[in-house]
Amino acid sequence: MRETLRFLLGDRLVELDRCDPTLTVLDWLRLDQRMTGTKEGCAEGDCGACTVVVGRLDRGNLRYEAINACIRFLPTLDGCQVLTVEHLKSTDGSLHPVQQAMVECHGSQCGFCTPGFVMSLLALRLNEVEPSTGRIEDALAGNLCRCTGYEPIIAAGRRMDEIAPRDADRFLQERGAVANRLAALNDTETLALRGEGGRFYAPATVEALANVIAAHPQATLVAGATDVGLWVTKAMKRLDPVIYLGRVEALRAITDEGDHLRFGAMAGHIDVRAALAGLSPQLDELMRRFGGEQVRNAGTVGGNIANGSPIGDLPPALIALGATLVLARRAEAGIERRVIPLERFFLDYRKQDRRHGEFVEAVLVPKLAPGMLFHASKVSKRFDEDISAVCSTFRLQLGPDGRIGEARLAYGGMAGVPKRAAAAEAALVGRAWDDGAVAAAVAALAQDFSPLDDMRASAHYRLKIAGNLLRRFLIETTQPATETRVAGLLAEATHG
Repeated sequence: MRETLRFLLGDRLVELDRCDPTLTVLDWLRLDQRMTGTKEGCAEGDCGACTVVVGRLDRGNLRYEAINACIRFLPTLDGCQVLTVEHLKSTDGSLHPVQQAMVECHGSQCGFCTPGFVMSLLALRLNEVEPSTGRIEDALAGNLCRCTGYEPIIAAGRRMDEIAPRDADRFLQERGAVANRLAALNDTETLALRGEGGRFYAPATVEALANVIAAHPQATLVAGATDVGLWVTKAMKRLDPVIYLGRVEALRAITDEGDHLRFGAMAGHIDVRAALAGLSPQLDELMRRFGGEQVRNAGTVGGNIANGSPIGDLPPALIALGATLVLARRAEAGIERRVIPLERFFLDYRKQDRRHGEFVEAVLVPKLAPGMLFHASKVSKRFDEDISAVCSTFRLQLGPDGRIGEARLAYGGMAGVPKRAAAAEAALVGRAWDDGAVAAAVAALAQDFSPLDDMRASAHYRLKIAGNLLRRFLIETTQPATETRVAGLLAEATHG
C-alpha cells in the first residue's frame, strides 16, 4: 500500500502522508493553503461558489471537470490536478480570457459568487469549442447568483473564445505535459491514509477493492460524495474508515453489449447520460436535470443506486428499462458475483439487498425493442438543481394487435424506495393503449402507493401527479403534435 496522497495544485506537486478521510477540498484550500478565492456558500453542493476544476486521466486523456469543493473529500484527488481561481492569472498579471470576458461583460456584481462562475466557464472552455448559449446555461446551472446577474455572465461565456484564441490558452497548451505528470502519479497500489479523523483507502483494482471491503466491512463506500459529503458538512457525521472507489478504472467502463448497455459502478453521470440518450431523448432530458453540472461531473451510476435514496431519479428509469445489478464480493476462490433485478435491490427506506462485503460492480440496462413505448418525467419546484417531488418512468410493450403485452411503471418519490406500480401495471396488461386503459391504471395507483406529505409535496399532490404523468405518456405516444412539455427543452436536450 502507498501511504502518501499525491496530486497537482496548479503545477505544484502536493504530497501528504497524513490526511483526515473527510477533509473537504474547500476547507483544505481555505484553511491550510490560504487560497480564499474559492468561497463557501451553502456547503451542500447547491450554490457553486466553491467550484474548482479537477483534471483527471480518462482512458489516458486529460479530462477537466468543474466540481463542488465543499463536498469533495481531499484524498479523492489522488492522481488529479486541481485548478482554482488563483491559478488563472498569468505570470505577467494579465487575466485569463474567461476572467477578461467577465470584466468586459460586467458579469460580476457583489463578486462573492464570481470565482465559481469563472471556474465553471473555464471547465467549459477547456472541454468544448464555441459552446451554444444553451450549453453555457447548462454549464452554469449549478452556480447561483443572488444578485441575479445571469445574463451578463452568459454573455461572458459567449465572448470568452473571442477574447483570446484557444491555441493561446496556456491550460490547453500544457494539457499534454499535465497528462504525462498525472500518468506518473497514477499507479495500481492501494492508497492508505491516516489522519486524526480516521482512515481512508482507495484501491486501484476490483480485486483490491474486494479485499479492502472484506477487511473493513463497516466502512463507508464513497463514489462521488454528492450525498455522503452532506453527511459530513450538514449532519457532522464522522466516517471511519472511508473506502473510495474512484481509482478503480475498470469500474468506469461503459460498454455496448448488443442487446444491453453495461455501466461500471463508477461510470459518471455525464457519460451515462450520453449513452442513455441513445435509448431515448427523454432519458437525456431527465439526466440533464440531475443537480448542476458539478454534481453530474462527480456523481456516478453506482452511487446513485447504492445510496438507496427514494428520490434518486436514475433508479426509476433503470427499473422501467428492466435493468439488472451486478454485485461482487471477496470469496475464497476469488471474486464472487451475483446478478439481481434492480427493483429487488431496494428493500426498505435506505435498506438494500447487499450482503456482507458486497459492492455494486455494474448495472446492465436492456435496450428498447421494437414495439416498446418509453416515457420519463421529473416534477420538481425548480427546473434546474432540484430534487424530484415525483419522478416517473414507464415502458410498455405493444403487441401486433395494439394491446399491451407488458407494462413496467416505476416511480420515485412515491414510497420509501423507488418502486414499480404493480396494480397499475396489471390494469394495463391485455388492454388497448387508450383513455380507458389509463383511467383504470390511474385508479389502481392508490393501491400501489400511500405517499408521504413533506416539504416537497403533499401526498394528495403526489398521487394526482403520478396519474397525470400516465396521461401525459398516453398523449405523447398517441398525439405527438400535442405539446406537453416546456417548449424547446426536449429538442435542446436532444440536439444541444
